[in-house]
Amino acid sequence: MLRRLTDSLLILCVFCVLSAERARGAQEAAAQEPAGPQAVSAAQLKAAIDKLGDFDYAVRTGAARTVRRTVAAQAVPALLQTVAEHADGYVRYRALVILTGFNDPRTTDAMRESRTSPNDRLRTVAYSFFEHHPDRAMIPELVSALDREQGEFVRPALVRALAAQGDDPRVRQALLRDVVRGEDFFRSAVIEALGDYKATYAYDALVAVAKLDGPLQDDAALALGKIGDKRALETLAMLQKTAPRQAQPTVAAAICLLGVNCGSHENYLIETLKFANSNPNLGFQELLRGASAGLAALAVSGGHDEAVEALFEIGIPSHDPTRGPVSLGVATIALRNTPLMLSVLGKHADRGRAIDLVAEGFDQLEEDLDKETFFAAVRHGYWDAPDGSATRQLMQTLIGKLEF
Repeated sequence: MLRRLTDSLLILCVFCVLSAERARGAQEAAAQEPAGPQAVSAAQLKAAIDKLGDFDYAVRTGAARTVRRTVAAQAVPALLQTVAEHADGYVRYRALVILTGFNDPRTTDAMRESRTSPNDRLRTVAYSFFEHHPDRAMIPELVSALDREQGEFVRPALVRALAAQGDDPRVRQALLRDVVRGEDFFRSAVIEALGDYKATYAYDALVAVAKLDGPLQDDAALALGKIGDKRALETLAMLQKTAPRQAQPTVAAAICLLGVNCGSHENYLIETLKFANSNPNLGFQELLRGASAGLAALAVSGGHDEAVEALFEIGIPSHDPTRGPVSLGVATIALRNTPLMLSVLGKHADRGRAIDLVAEGFDQLEEDLDKETFFAAVRHGYWDAPDGSATRQLMQTLIGKLEF
């Protein structure tokens, strides 16, 4: 008992220290945000890059901030050299991620090289990059990599890079094969990617998965909703009657995505989230996760501002177990529908606490390249906005709270 109490106190102390460091970093960012990219000395830039992997949170965050704000003519060559030559694999990884924020054409070559690196992190970033910058010439290499890549975070990134080019018959064959083979974790990544990229060619395969009881049933249901083929309504209506309770929020979101009785299904998700939040000790964690993810999916699809607003309304005053799933939901929206998230935050009455919720969700996400893309968009939004404008104020708050 004493050991457990001591461990709990230690964890609490660590959390408090980290929170204090983050608060200090946010204050420094807010006070020192430059009006545009800055020139620094070669020594300063090298020192900052070398500290990208520092154990101290404040040090590595400050170092990344310096690199991101350095003029591209200085930063890009230094980052490219770091990716190619630095002895510390983690520093190479962080440099590769930050490099993407400069939108330099030389980045593509660095990503090609990183795709074959023994460093899992570098390969993950490379595949994520080619998801957002598809290259048809690489399809044979990507398909071939699917037969040997088993990295826990690497393979899902590779799958998404392939799904982004789903008009190619070679890609379709490879992904359809992986819907039904391998570990559930990897199959789930394939199913999600097929839904996100509206892979109508996978309709029959996904229906078959959705009809089977098991952990992938709700993944397949949501993917069918994202694809938008109304033939799926028959399968989803069946799942409303037969699927377990914890799958019902996902089914409701999927039907809404098909455009069928969307108002009532969205309201069901909101009321489910409120009910689970009000009864934290009754074992509704799976409903919490399902309702939060369902509302996030609606918001990402577009045209559902009220879904984001509901997540903030419930999430801002909440505590765990509600806060974790809700913060993950709003962070997902921020990455996958950035314009919507910025619009909602721009008019939110409690902006600071809303952004705190987004920040907590970012801490749960592994999609570092997508986060860097978001950071770059906000940073350039800040630089481009007139001094004293509402847009600049919003971007400044985001930069401070998210510490980039």
